[in-house]
Amino acid sequence: MPPKPPRRPGAARNQRSSPDGGSGSAPPPASPRLGVGEAGFVALCDALKVSGSVREKAWKTYESLSAADGAPAYDKKKKETWGVCIFIVAIDLDEMTFTFTELLKSISISVCTFFQFLKEVDVNMDTVSTKVDSTVSRLKKKYDVLLALYHKFERTCGLIYLEQPSSEISAELSSVLVLKNYWITFLLAKGKVLQMEDDLVISFQLLLCVLDYFIKLSPPAMLKEPYKSAVTAVTVNGSTRTPRRGQNRSTRTSKQVDTDTKVIEILCKEHDCNLDEVKNVYFTSFIPFLNSMGIVASNGLPQVEVLSKEYNELYLKNKDIDARLFLDHDETLQPDVIACSQLERTPRKNNPDEEFNVILPQTPVRAAMNTIQQLMMILNSATDKPSDTLITYFNNCTVNPKDSILKRVESLGHIFKKKFAEAVGQGCAEIGSQRYILGVRLYYRVMESMLKSEEERLSVHNFSKLLNDNIFHTSLLACALEVVMATYVRTASQSDGSSAETDLSFPWILNVFDLKAFDFYKVIESFIKAEPSLTRDMIKHLERCEHRIMESLAWQSDSPLFDLIKQSKEREGQTDQPEPASTLNLPLQHNHTAADLYLSPVRSPKKKASGHPHSATSNPDAQPAASPQTQKPQKSTSLSLFYKKVYLLAYLRLRTLFFRLLSEHPDLEPLIWTLFQHTLQNEYELMRDRHLDQIMMCSMYGICKVKNVDLRFKIIVSAYKELPNTNQETFKRVLIREEQYDSIIVFYNLVFMQKLKTNILQYASNRPPTLSPIPHIPRSPYQFSTSPRRVPAGNNIYISPLKSPYKFSDGFQSPTKMTPRSRILVSIGESFGTSEKFQKINQMVCNSERQLKRSAEVSDAPKPLKRLRFDIEGQDEADGSKHLPQESKFQQKLAEMSEYYFFSNLSAVSALHKIVCVNSDKNMDQR
Repeated sequence: MPPKPPRRPGAARNQRSSPDGGSGSAPPPASPRLGVGEAGFVALCDALKVSGSVREKAWKTYESLSAADGAPAYDKKKKETWGVCIFIVAIDLDEMTFTFTELLKSISISVCTFFQFLKEVDVNMDTVSTKVDSTVSRLKKKYDVLLALYHKFERTCGLIYLEQPSSEISAELSSVLVLKNYWITFLLAKGKVLQMEDDLVISFQLLLCVLDYFIKLSPPAMLKEPYKSAVTAVTVNGSTRTPRRGQNRSTRTSKQVDTDTKVIEILCKEHDCNLDEVKNVYFTSFIPFLNSMGIVASNGLPQVEVLSKEYNELYLKNKDIDARLFLDHDETLQPDVIACSQLERTPRKNNPDEEFNVILPQTPVRAAMNTIQQLMMILNSATDKPSDTLITYFNNCTVNPKDSILKRVESLGHIFKKKFAEAVGQGCAEIGSQRYILGVRLYYRVMESMLKSEEERLSVHNFSKLLNDNIFHTSLLACALEVVMATYVRTASQSDGSSAETDLSFPWILNVFDLKAFDFYKVIESFIKAEPSLTRDMIKHLERCEHRIMESLAWQSDSPLFDLIKQSKEREGQTDQPEPASTLNLPLQHNHTAADLYLSPVRSPKKKASGHPHSATSNPDAQPAASPQTQKPQKSTSLSLFYKKVYLLAYLRLRTLFFRLLSEHPDLEPLIWTLFQHTLQNEYELMRDRHLDQIMMCSMYGICKVKNVDLRFKIIVSAYKELPNTNQETFKRVLIREEQYDSIIVFYNLVFMQKLKTNILQYASNRPPTLSPIPHIPRSPYQFSTSPRRVPAGNNIYISPLKSPYKFSDGFQSPTKMTPRSRILVSIGESFGTSEKFQKINQMVCNSERQLKRSAEVSDAPKPLKRLRFDIEGQDEADGSKHLPQESKFQQKLAEMSEYYFFSNLSAVSALHKIVCVNSDKNMDQR
């Protein structure tokens, strides 16, 4: 491998990577020196060449921070605080006269430390605007992707090149310029080809294209196997390579470069990449980039100075991160162990008292490639045309839907390809086509599974009404594409399976197909049940999409939800409710299918269909048309189920926030919930173009206010920011009236309190309103493939399947995260093992018992403002899909183990049974 460049923190000054100097494009003229602030602040402003308006407002922002709580901390970090204030104001005023890297160097701080410090500064909800939040989010995503790619780049080069190549290699090829050539060429290609620079997968595929190009230009003596043999074979065959010295490469056309794919095949196999996808990127994006730069026809390797100058112009235009500094291992770009968000992906230990004895996480690139391979395995046997089974279903319909389905798939494909290219880059249009084909395959596969399930459930074969429903098909196809897009569109901070926003993230697909969120919601649960091969991460992603719809997307002004509510109230008069409060404490039955929801309303609760073996509820396609003159509007199954789910989600979110803030006032929880539920049920117009959490926080504040409990909005939003899956825009930008937005405090005073003042004041009296029942909290309706399952006749013994991620090799799955230190393995035909395994299990049980005793000694209510476990892990244990609070640590451990356990030794079964049965009567019933 060529030697690494020396660490030179100031190496990029000649490209204006710091404010200490610069060439390249001329900096803007310096603003007149203003006597605003301390001398150090003025000097920093001069270095960054900020305008007078930015100086003045930034200093005022600093003064307000200094007067707030925690001012001593800012006094100790004056320069950093000044830099943050200048950054905030410059973005708000659209007067960025400096790049993000220049700012970091001016205040001597790293990217991660800056982000962490900015978060600490934002203690007041009005300090940082949503515009700044958006900019910071973009910078974080770009940094995470660049960091992950550079680490992968370094490791990959180590596998390709000899550390000490032969002395015969020319100085041109063995110098430190080689790595710079690679990396800067990639940065330039990424910046010019991709509009969406936080796309990890396409960026990595583009990096492989760059590596392929330069490997072919490298003498075999520099290369390790198998790259040496691949390049030698090309030379022997005499197709693409020319002698390295003394020959003009102008005859080397792009067509010649493209003919050989041996190297790219090796790279793809090494990194578990789909060869066809990488070839697509190579031919449709990378080769046009080379041609546009004149690199293909150049004489020898591209000149570093030329590439760096081109990249410098791009960097100064974007005003963000100078990624060339990764080559110098510049301190501003190094990940901080504490502050950097990337390290939050590290697996957490189960017990705070345990040694930190965990498996290292996968790299972001490897995690992304594995997830894609999982999807490919699901769709290997699928086709992008209806199967024979589907054709049979189509033929059984009264009106055959085949032609309309095929035309719809074709027309939506054109729309998808166009929108994808607009979002990612015009050169990536064919990549969009590839993704769409995968989505179509999944669409037909799930449709067939749904129809088989409906056929078994209803014993009917004619699904004409459902299969001719345009919204159903558009929603089903959109859901399939969302699975594909979420599989590919992973950012570098997403390897733990958590959601991360990108330009192509949900609800992007809804906008592409002009699909209403409420219609899309109807297909999610049936989709998950119809495709058992979905990974746990993908199921959680779809469940999160469902939550986002219930939180806000379904409540947008143009949503059909409001019409359904209006019809529901008209059906039996204004006293009717979308879902009566009395049903909240009943179990939520998840037996409704997509057919029920898309063809809803399907029944009248007071009338039964006569003369048919199946009711309309069980056979929506066989239902005779009802005369609107003789029948009242029917109850909507989709609306009823939606409201039940909304109530459940609302209560779970309220309970999570309540335990953070008001655990010392348990009597307030039912009051807050009653007001919250009343608002959703009777004042649902308050949800129009707003968010569920806004109503929740206002309900909490209103009850505390009337009950004389000191809880300020500042404290509420500070705790809210720490909850998973939250966005600061939720409380910073709330609709007040048409096209007017303000903070949640303004919303409470001008809208919420005005609408509900009479109701809120009732809680101050000795006779408060009738309390709403607490919703029944079920387990998640979705069966995860990794969920523990009871062994038949196993006496409370549970088994867990192998958990993802996998490393895919030759079509077989093998665990990549198992070590003898982290797993207890028992195989068929083997004895249980040595006594150390029993001792380890006993130790786990003892830890579990100590935890149970400890929890029994303390109050059930957690301390206020205490950081909850799911916040550390980035998971919400209250969503019904995680372990119950009553479960022992060992039972949780069983649920996390990564292999099927079989026991051939009777004594081993007895021993494990005894362990599992600790408190089993109480705990296993919870499952």
